[in-house]
Amino acid sequence: MSVPEVYLEACRLVGVVPVSHFLRNLSSSTMTLSHHGLGPLGCKALAVALVTDMDIHTLELADNNIQADGVKHLLELLRANFTVQNLDLSDNHLRSEGAEHVAKLLLDSVSLRTIKLSGNGFIDDDAKHLAEALSVNFRVRELDLSHNKFCGRGGEHLGQLLANNEGLEVLDLSWNHLRMKGAVALSAGLKVNMMLRHLDLSWNGFGNEGALAMGEALKFNSSLVHLNLNNNRLTNEGVGMLCRGLEFNDTLLVLLLAYNSVTVEGALALVNLVKNSPRTALEEINICNVMVNENFVRLLEETCQEHPNLDVQYGGVGGFIAKKPPKRIDPMKVIQDYLDERKLRLWDFFRNIDKDGTMRVPVADFRRAVQQSSIPLDRFQTEELIQRLDRDGTGSVDYRGLADTRKQMMRDHRRQLRKVESRQKKEKQKSDRILKTFQSAVEAVTPHGSVVMSPGGSKENSSGPRHFSATPLSSWHHIVMSGSGRYSVANLSHEHLPRLGSTTSYRPTSSPAMRSYSQPDLDDMARSERGKSRSALGARSDVDHDNLSPTANPLTRSRPALNDKQVKVKTKKTKKTKAKRRTEKKRKTPEH
Repeated sequence: MSVPEVYLEACRLVGVVPVSHFLRNLSSSTMTLSHHGLGPLGCKALAVALVTDMDIHTLELADNNIQADGVKHLLELLRANFTVQNLDLSDNHLRSEGAEHVAKLLLDSVSLRTIKLSGNGFIDDDAKHLAEALSVNFRVRELDLSHNKFCGRGGEHLGQLLANNEGLEVLDLSWNHLRMKGAVALSAGLKVNMMLRHLDLSWNGFGNEGALAMGEALKFNSSLVHLNLNNNRLTNEGVGMLCRGLEFNDTLLVLLLAYNSVTVEGALALVNLVKNSPRTALEEINICNVMVNENFVRLLEETCQEHPNLDVQYGGVGGFIAKKPPKRIDPMKVIQDYLDERKLRLWDFFRNIDKDGTMRVPVADFRRAVQQSSIPLDRFQTEELIQRLDRDGTGSVDYRGLADTRKQMMRDHRRQLRKVESRQKKEKQKSDRILKTFQSAVEAVTPHGSVVMSPGGSKENSSGPRHFSATPLSSWHHIVMSGSGRYSVANLSHEHLPRLGSTTSYRPTSSPAMRSYSQPDLDDMARSERGKSRSALGARSDVDHDNLSPTANPLTRSRPALNDKQVKVKTKKTKKTKAKRRTEKKRKTPEH
């Protein structure tokens, strides 16, 4: 039977209406059946007919409500058909049950190269099934998981996918809920990925937290060429975090940052990155919603002369850098600083104004004295200070009011400092939590035994030690490697230490902060004198052994132990002294 006959018979058996479009386009390599309302049974009839077809390479079944049962029928199809390479299952209400069948499909299929699963209501647990399947299937090149419901745990599973998969080149995760923990975990997987070239993360709400993790990932990633971060709640601070990572990246060509809360300052940071960083390869930057100013245009023209391939899309000229008005300094603080510089007291300042010694001066005299002095107060600050000193409108200023105003100023100043310190502390704690989460995610997805070198590590001579440095976000420690391999990672835990009594010198590799000196043996001074030449465990190798003796080195000098004779002599003297005191006391006491 031919393919049309098989299809018509299958439709009759399952009880569905045949799709005429399928029958008319059997000779085409692309079969587009989107929005045809196939349902699970219609998909079953289609799968039966395509088992023997060898012409169709692309099968588009978007928006057909095939559900999980339809995916089960397609699974049977792809087990027998090796020509279908591109499959579109978007908007088919697959849900969690369908995700499990899709995972089995990915495990069994040997021909599939592209699969679209957009808008199927997948949740975090479904990402686990897909990640496990794609951890062993390296034949799939493009994966579309947009418009789903992946959140924190989903980001962790997708990060595992990026870390373990070695074939995926295009990944679309737009319109999900990858924020905070999910964004950090996904960035950790991207850090160790070596194949992905196109990543779409638009409309996810990454925020500055995700930008911080993404910047760290871009320092090490060497395959990504296209990154879409449109509409991710990034601010100028987040753009700065991305720029710090892009300084070490030499592969990314396209960066999309449209529809974020970015202003001219963020736009200037991006252009300055391209101008000042010799490693960056950026050719296209999209900030089409940002209004720029003339300074940005001039800077862009200068940068394009050095980088002619650079294309920056911005909203237009007419923007400005918002500047907050400078906060007016407390006039009492200005007076106090003036007095501190000249080492004067507030009483000295007021006494020069109070000629009568009444501890009270008229407002006019106080204003005149302040204006004639060299105190850097303008007219508005002077009037503000007078209003605070003369709240009742008596027309005079007394010393008590001036002193109380200074005390209040100092309390306000300390309160403001505490607020600033508290805000900075909270921001630092938040950043540390993000970096700690990123570090844990990197450790979880990084194979044991692999070493990730820091992009900013210094290069030294091959004959000397080479330091494997790491950023504060990385989980790798500083390891000192020598040419002979004596201090390799495998040998660090088996370092040979000198035995007590050995005369060979010991050269430890520990830092000076970890070195310690042994204390002298107070039980036997003779044994200590004979063992001066022995090296103390953990002692510095460049210190002469004679200097480590208890009497020569002030660090180890201690009172020598008393021998038996000295103890006996001291005991006899003590007894004689006590007996003598008792005799004298009896003589002085009168007899009754």
